[in-house]
Amino acid sequence: MSKYIFITGGVVSGLGKGITVASLGMLLKARGLNVILQKFDPYINVDPGTISPYQHGEVFVTDDGAETDLDLGHYERFTDENLSYKNNVTTGKIYWSVLMQERNGDYLGQTIQIVPHITNKIKENIYATQKYLDNEIVITEIGGTVGDIESLPFLEAIRQVSFDIGRENVLFIHVALVPYLKKSNELKTKPAQHSVKELLSLGIQPDVIIARCEKKMSPDTKDKLSLFCNVKEKYIIENRDCDSIYQVPLLFEEQNLANIVCEKLDLKIKNKSNLDSWIDYVNKEKKLTKKINIAIVGKYVKLKDAYISLIEALNHAGVSLDIKLNIVWIDAEKLEKEKNLSDVFNGIKALIIPGGFGSRGIDGMIKAVNYARENKILFLGICLGMHCAIIEYARNVLNLKDANSSEFDSDCENPVIDLMLDQKKLKSKGATMRLGKYNCNIIRNTLVHKIYDSEMISERHRHRFEFNNKYRSEFIKNNLIISGLNKEKNLVEIIELDKNKHPFFVAVQFHPELKSRPNKPHKLFYEFIKSAINNN
Repeated sequence: MSKYIFITGGVVSGLGKGITVASLGMLLKARGLNVILQKFDPYINVDPGTISPYQHGEVFVTDDGAETDLDLGHYERFTDENLSYKNNVTTGKIYWSVLMQERNGDYLGQTIQIVPHITNKIKENIYATQKYLDNEIVITEIGGTVGDIESLPFLEAIRQVSFDIGRENVLFIHVALVPYLKKSNELKTKPAQHSVKELLSLGIQPDVIIARCEKKMSPDTKDKLSLFCNVKEKYIIENRDCDSIYQVPLLFEEQNLANIVCEKLDLKIKNKSNLDSWIDYVNKEKKLTKKINIAIVGKYVKLKDAYISLIEALNHAGVSLDIKLNIVWIDAEKLEKEKNLSDVFNGIKALIIPGGFGSRGIDGMIKAVNYARENKILFLGICLGMHCAIIEYARNVLNLKDANSSEFDSDCENPVIDLMLDQKKLKSKGATMRLGKYNCNIIRNTLVHKIYDSEMISERHRHRFEFNNKYRSEFIKNNLIISGLNKEKNLVEIIELDKNKHPFFVAVQFHPELKSRPNKPHKLFYEFIKSAINNN
């Protein structure tokens, strides 16, 4: 039978529960244990796919096409495991499932209530990981903050799990803020105490406390937290501020967190933990001194979490190449009004246009593509970035002045980006999205063939609109190289310019950043940064 670890958060949001889950998962996996990670989000949206990036940050897409919380990206990057729709559950999904069953008559006339019907459905999703994935340890993050009304059904459900399967098979970890008061030069435990009392009122006694703090805790501070929270001092783990999220697992390892978990759950450690490659990565990251400027021209630059996987993918490549990346954020909307782009891009060696939806800021992105193409600044377009590259090329090389995407202008005469035919039939109902992993055939003797060193790759997608094949021959005739195709659907996946005409100009329909790992940087980002270094 699986053992279950539940991680809750208290005092304030944004304490790093997701990094805690990812770090613990990585440390247990390093000990030879089979671990699965999942996130329960208390919002009523069925998934984050329709939530503004400014409210929720990035939508992380799995191989099977699930639109999930950005924490799943951390889970994948830390444990090097591909997750699925089973790993992210929301209140919306729970209620949707229960209501569908009620409409089908599955409850045989019962009055549907939070307890037991909603809590039972939550538990069903917790146990599903054991049923379908056969894991020894299931680590579940409960989103939100203890005390939030929307989290109550999840907290009641995990309390019931410990009752159902035995307290010895369940471990509760609580992440709580221990703030530092600068004027009095002390860490205060009272907020964490109150958070634990809130948990206790719900029938949950934490076994381990992760103290999120700015500075190292004194023995007296830790002793006070131990006494008032009823948690032994050795089970209070510090999560101090770090320069990099990749230092957190090593901080936990110093304090024996994974060994404590194994001890309390009576788990047999199979391997001696070997974190050498992780330590090497962290040490390399600390020592970086050489810098290079990389610009990201985006729509959501006010909230960096909207591009978290992209940031991490760039950093993975930078560390592997011993270069510190200075990301210069450029608001695409503001760029529309800029007249002197040479000032904006002064000192920029490479430029990325990432994914996004809607027409806001598009003209600024197209201006950026044009500047990068004509001034031979290294360019990488991702999803929406590829659309902007195609529109720019159509307008300025093919001389189709009104070329556009039908996403931005449904009446344009030259929709070089358009819905697929099968999607057009559904347009009145709302076009479906292309989500998850798709194959891409790479054309030989192209730049991306050299980068991937393969004629077949698979990458993750999240978009509705595609390159319009009606214009394919005209683009090819005008020297745009179509270097990647999905043959099953006859869709353009990658475009590029000849290496002799531009040092690096590649745009892809998919999201390569979703598959990058700290010690396995994605090939596309690796070669992009390598080219930027060589062209410096």
